[in-house]
Amino acid sequence: QVELVESGGGSVQAGGSLRLSCITSGWLSRIYVTGWYRQAPGQQRERVAAISMSGVTNYADSVKGRFTISRDNAKNTVYLQMDKLKRDETDVYYCYHDVVWGRGCPVTVSS
Repeated sequence: QVELVESGGGSVQAGGSLRLSCITSGWLSRIYVTGWYRQAPGQQRERVAAISMSGVTNYADSVKGRFTISRDNAKNTVYLQMDKLKRDETDVYYCYHDVVWGRGCPVTVSS
C-alpha cells in the first residue's frame, strides 16, 4: 500500500522560497508519475508539477522557471523547490501518485 507524507510547508514572504518534501512508502508503479497539486479554499485543485520514475518532469505554465521538482529514489522522496513565491500561491499543497494522495501541506505567502 502506497503512502505519501508531505512536509516542509510554512509561512514565507512574497519572493521567498520553500522546499516541500514528499516521502513515499510502499511500491510505486513505474507507469505513474509522482507530483504535486495545490488547492485554495473553495477553489479547484490545480496541478503544479510531476516527475516520472526516470526523472522526466512536467510543470504548470504558472510555475515554470520558479519551481523545480526532483526526486531521490534512494530516499524515497520527491521534492518541490518553490522560488519567487507569490501571494496567490497560498494554498495547501498535496503530493500524489496514481490515485493516492497525501494529507496536504499548507503554504502561506504573505506580502
